[in-house]
Amino acid sequence: MTAPEPVIEDLLRELTPQVLGTLVRRHGQFEGCEDAVQEAVLAATVQWPAEGVPNNPRGWLTTVASRRLIDQMRSDHARRERESAAATEVMPGDVPDTDDTLILLFLCCHPTLTAASQTALTLRAVGGLTTAEIARAFLVPQATMAARISRAKQRIKAAGSSFGLPDGAEREERLRVVLHVLYLIFNEGYTASSGSELHRADLAHEAIRLARTVHAQLPEDGEVTGLLALMLLTHARRQARTTAAGDLVPLDEQDRTKWDRGLIDEGIELVKASLAGPALGPYRLQAAIAATHADAATAEETNWPQVHTLYLILERIAPNPMVTLNRAIALAETEGPPAGLALLSTLDNDERMAGHHRLLSVRAHLLEKTGDTAGAYEHYRRAAKSTASIAEQRYLESRASRVTRLCTTGFAVNTVPSHSQ
Repeated sequence: MTAPEPVIEDLLRELTPQVLGTLVRRHGQFEGCEDAVQEAVLAATVQWPAEGVPNNPRGWLTTVASRRLIDQMRSDHARRERESAAATEVMPGDVPDTDDTLILLFLCCHPTLTAASQTALTLRAVGGLTTAEIARAFLVPQATMAARISRAKQRIKAAGSSFGLPDGAEREERLRVVLHVLYLIFNEGYTASSGSELHRADLAHEAIRLARTVHAQLPEDGEVTGLLALMLLTHARRQARTTAAGDLVPLDEQDRTKWDRGLIDEGIELVKASLAGPALGPYRLQAAIAATHADAATAEETNWPQVHTLYLILERIAPNPMVTLNRAIALAETEGPPAGLALLSTLDNDERMAGHHRLLSVRAHLLEKTGDTAGAYEHYRRAAKSTASIAEQRYLESRASRVTRLCTTGFAVNTVPSHSQ
């Protein structure tokens, strides 16, 4: 079966964690299995576009990866001959029907690892992010992240962990890390940290797929439900977030008829289900905020007091500088830009936010709204230089240019687009 290369890439991204899970369950060698799966994927990227996708692509990958792993455990003798045979001798009966991705997620969140290593390893092994992308997510050098991932693999090997779902408190602890990992994967897909494209739809789709997998296993968990709802409600806006030329469109300027109503309806139902639980968690609250935006037919109809209240609760139960930054946006909408700027000033001494383009750009928006065009221009330019996303750079530079034109013409600025996207 022939297929375009982008379709093959999507298929491989979906199948890779499933095949890795199967091999780890069989052989228990995480690092060796990952290497073997990567070699099988590389072989598929070469052969499938030319020869067609096998009738059982998962079986093909599992067979090739298994043989590569055996090669590694024995010797490199006659490797080329065995690779050739593996491409044609697919044994679908050896491939289980079950998807081991969820178990693989929990394995990556092994208790012997630090929370940062759990997250990094899962992003690499299951999410498919490169080491460089993970390093940007953690704001550390690439070499540091590569060493962290390598150590994590070695610790799992030394621990001799069994391949299966943990029970009780251990499962609850690992689940929190799993959800955080999926959240990071989705964020990288929704707003890529670097590159020319604003979105990486493959990562967003993969995060949603994995979140659906977890939700299917744990439908009563409010935070699992809330995270899936948050992803769907946010992803529903994807088509409206950029122009035909790829330029960023802020939330209040988006054509809401382009929002995916199917995803919104599903997300809102999930929010209702998640909020019925006994205690509020950060993903449920973020999903409720996203639902509030989705409920507004126009930007002017947004219930900003409700948004601010939800952020205030979120800030209390899960303090985070990004939460405070977003609350400042909502506060500016309800009490005026000076109130928002005053709240932003509380982040100035936070090392995690030093020079961060989102803090700079939000301050620029609010300064522009107060009429401080010189200050707005300075912060727009600094924000543009601080992000590796070309789409965000173009947007921030355009805002800086607009402020410059307003300065030269003498017009005051009375409105500002929401920083939310």
